[in-house]
Amino acid sequence: MVSFPEAVQLFFKRYTDFQGRSRRSEYWWVQLFNGIIFFVGVFLAVLLGGFDPSGATASLNPIGMGLLGLLGLYALAIIVPSIALIIRRLHDINQTGWIYLGLVVAGFIPIVNLLAMVAQIVVGCLPGTVGENKYGADPKGAGTAAADTFV
Repeated sequence: MVSFPEAVQLFFKRYTDFQGRSRRSEYWWVQLFNGIIFFVGVFLAVLLGGFDPSGATASLNPIGMGLLGLLGLYALAIIVPSIALIIRRLHDINQTGWIYLGLVVAGFIPIVNLLAMVAQIVVGCLPGTVGENKYGADPKGAGTAAADTFV
């Protein structure tokens, strides 16, 4: 199992790596990390940004807008590694990464986009292929002589 810090490190280390496989734990730890980043960022933007929903127009001061701008830059920065991660996750279940393109296209179709979101969650939950598959070695190390021996 990949730990939380290892998963985040792998996420940024394998920034443009569309080859190989990624385990479920790597995928979900990264989802948690990014969720925390966005939650804390929005919380701080609202808290420090002087958000006043009671007015006719709810607005933020420059600090809040700056924090939201930083979150926007972070969102842009993680687009490529996020795509790489979901493709490696698809490889782990022995599926082509092109399936992700279908999920993205389906995301633009009303009602079908809900199915595409569910499909992406399912991809994140399915166990990977045990042993080597056409996309590489098992990231768990299963099926290798070193992994099968206990010392």
